[in-house]
Amino acid sequence: MTLQELLGVEFPIIQAPMAGSQGSELAIAVCNAGGLGSLPCAMLSLDAMQTELWAIRAKTDKPFNVNFFCHTTPEPDARREAVWRKLLQPYYEELGIAPGDAPAPSRAPFSAAAADRLESFKPAVVSFHFGLPAADLLKRVKGWGSKVLASATTVAEALWLERAGVDAIIAQGVEAGGHRGIFLSEDLTTQAGTFALLPQIVRAVRVPVIAAGGIADARGVAAALALGASGVQVGTSYLLCPEAKTGAVHRAALRSDRAAHTALTNLFSGRPARGVMNRLMQDLGPINTAAPAFPLAGGALAALRKKAESLGKDDFSSLWCGQNAGGCREIPAAALTRELMK
Repeated sequence: MTLQELLGVEFPIIQAPMAGSQGSELAIAVCNAGGLGSLPCAMLSLDAMQTELWAIRAKTDKPFNVNFFCHTTPEPDARREAVWRKLLQPYYEELGIAPGDAPAPSRAPFSAAAADRLESFKPAVVSFHFGLPAADLLKRVKGWGSKVLASATTVAEALWLERAGVDAIIAQGVEAGGHRGIFLSEDLTTQAGTFALLPQIVRAVRVPVIAAGGIADARGVAAALALGASGVQVGTSYLLCPEAKTGAVHRAALRSDRAAHTALTNLFSGRPARGVMNRLMQDLGPINTAAPAFPLAGGALAALRKKAESLGKDDFSSLWCGQNAGGCREIPAAALTRELMK
């Protein structure tokens, strides 16, 4: 069975779920163009998720993907938070603002409450990042008839996901923008490039494998398919599409030469994610052990980000971007989806 048959789509193209940079509009455009559009739900309240799902159902009858995180929410650590805020204090003083007590941007793991809201929609595809939910929740999702995808960043993770019963595996190379899907280890030295990781996972598992990371155009799609991928997942190339909700400073960075310089950083959320280098990453180092655990690191940055962005600066903003921003163009998402299949 091909990936298209498994997912019910025309093209083996999945639009990567990009929390904070998109909503239903991008997913709808990709679905209607023949790919699999994705709705990222990790940063949505249950009410907001339901509203977005209604919007998708109203504007497309095509299959779509709903994506969730599967992290364990940490207990707040007052001492670690104090160390983090002390490290950021010079920036508060520079901008003339108080640190404030803004909570970290909400990133909730998949839960029974989310499943309750999702069940009536019975989406064709549900995908997970940072592993999988508890076995009872996974069984519930599969019971709706939904196909389950999940990200693997190593062969060991791919084998773990296959044993757990996923229908297809997303091989996420280290080039990919946004959060790493790493979940069996925190060792970033285990992270391989897409075209090194992909054939290893294809050899190791029996389920379809979807390549992700650094794939920005039709040539990249062809290369991934030649190495055994059943399909590809593309994210960064969609960030400048008019249907994306990419912020102004983020769009400016993507349009600039700076987009060629990205790094993995834990500063903005507490978990490694790839983004364009900016002042905070340069000053503190992209990876800093002082950053609170995911997703708590972002709380202390909220006031800094808001103030800096009001001045047109991205010093404290998470500028998620993969290592190949060459496909970023301000064209409709439908046109981009079709171009990827040329």
